[in-house]
Amino acid sequence: MRSLLVLSAVLLAACSPAPPPLEKAKADPTAEPWYSQTVDQLAAMTRDAGKLLGSGQSDQAAAIITQGQPLLNRLLSVPHPTLAAMEGVSDLDQLYGQMLLGNHYYGSARLLFQKNVTRWRTWKPQTPETARRLKLALSAIAECDRHIE
Repeated sequence: MRSLLVLSAVLLAACSPAPPPLEKAKADPTAEPWYSQTVDQLAAMTRDAGKLLGSGQSDQAAAIITQGQPLLNRLLSVPHPTLAAMEGVSDLDQLYGQMLLGNHYYGSARLLFQKNVTRWRTWKPQTPETARRLKLALSAIAECDRHIE
């Protein structure tokens, strides 16, 4: 009788589903070398485009801004972008928005500035720099709205 119970228990245990596989710890993409290199590359492109835009070379600035879009998308594709990445993305969007504003594309410019408002309103933890960036984006939206009305 006892052996029958043991045999039944072994058979029942063998029929149970396999335990779920252990999940590997996901690597943090922001700690990988490509991430910081991309942040630096985007910041350099934004600086270059800003200088070109400031010197009246808007076509060249636009080309650099366009080249920066895939980098921007790659930085934002990770689950939790770094502050440096968000600043780089924000700076490129701000510059692009300013260029659109200067070309009288007020709705498109407003959309880019609104992205920055959303970024900096939701960023945790808030810092004086994130507050400054939020204020800059809100001010740019107000400028667009003045032209739209």
